Amino acid sequence: MTIQVSREEGLYYRQTHFDKAKRVVVKVGSAVLTSKKGLEIGIIDNLARQLSFLRETGREVILVSSGAVAAGRQRLGREKHPNVPLREKQALAAIGQGLLMQAYEHAFARYNREVAQVLLTHSDLSHRSRYLNVRNTICSLFEFGVIPIINENDTVSVEELRFGDNDTLSALIANMINADMCIILTDVDCLYTGNPTNDSSARPIYTVSKITKEVERMAGNTSSSLGTGGMQTKIKAAKMVAARGGSSFIGPGRNIEILKELFSGDLIGTFFLPSTDKLTSRKHWIAHVLRPQGYLVLDSGACRAVGNKGKSLLPSGIKEVRGRFKVGASVHCMDEQGELLAAGLINYRSEDVEKIMGKKSSDIQEILGFKDSDEVIGRDNLVVLNKESGT
Repeated sequence: MTIQVSREEGLYYRQTHFDKAKRVVVKVGSAVLTSKKGLEIGIIDNLARQLSFLRETGREVILVSSGAVAAGRQRLGREKHPNVPLREKQALAAIGQGLLMQAYEHAFARYNREVAQVLLTHSDLSHRSRYLNVRNTICSLFEFGVIPIINENDTVSVEELRFGDNDTLSALIANMINADMCIILTDVDCLYTGNPTNDSSARPIYTVSKITKEVERMAGNTSSSLGTGGMQTKIKAAKMVAARGGSSFIGPGRNIEILKELFSGDLIGTFFLPSTDKLTSRKHWIAHVLRPQGYLVLDSGACRAVGNKGKSLLPSGIKEVRGRFKVGASVHCMDEQGELLAAGLINYRSEDVEKIMGKKSSDIQEILGFKDSDEVIGRDNLVVLNKESGT
């Protein structure tokens, strides 16, 4: 399958997927919502109008929104500065989150729409029971006819609890609720083959059939003026959504009729098709929600077995253990060149893996004095992230 498709195919795929999309996540970032002065109320009003339009078509809608820190800064009359301490950002978020929701409530009230605030940290999704509780809450809001507005809980988040950016958060939410589509609205019009500011041959890419390393490299051609997530994080988010069987869109959030144009099938922005290899909900959770507690370096034979043949990871294929982890922890596997290959839940502690690595499974009992499994990571708990590394 090629990375790009023809104009005619792109239009067909867009219209097909947009027509079928019944559950949609829309992410809007700081680059769209804010200026140097703070929140742009006109943008928020227009966004409420467009999302209300989607609800009127019978679709379920979630909004993932940035803007709390900018709103807090605006209320205090403080200018934006680089390298602001975390405690100051958290204080600004505490001031601004209520203001942000107030702006949304007023905007949606014009269209007789109710909204609800959902604030999350990464730990809310990394624990399976809490992950399922969040999903149940969102689904209940859908049943009430309410539009959930989700943001990272910047007031309490510390580095280990952060999603890093709302692009990642929007992809995680889309996959959690089995959304058909994730729409990322930003201040760039689309993905380009080169940097359009200094490359006259650069061309827009309207439809991507598969996100490869080439596409990921193209993300470096386009930059955003505001916000924590650049084009690279948006491509990563689209890749996560594709792996779960959803489609994604990245495009200009300040276009006044962007959602109507999208759902009319117009050729605007960049559209990403779903992957043909769909992950289950649990495997997506292992691959994209859990953060690795350690790393295993595999030899070429193990890379082929895991990456291309769908096999479990045996101790004989492990060459190095990095980090310290317990049984059941999330561990990432990589090849000897450092390329990420897979993620999984480990059956042995790091200390025990160091003792049995390079050995046969039949030797585990003698080496450790016990054997919980022949496999270091069983295939049911193992997710291939990059088949290109398994060749």
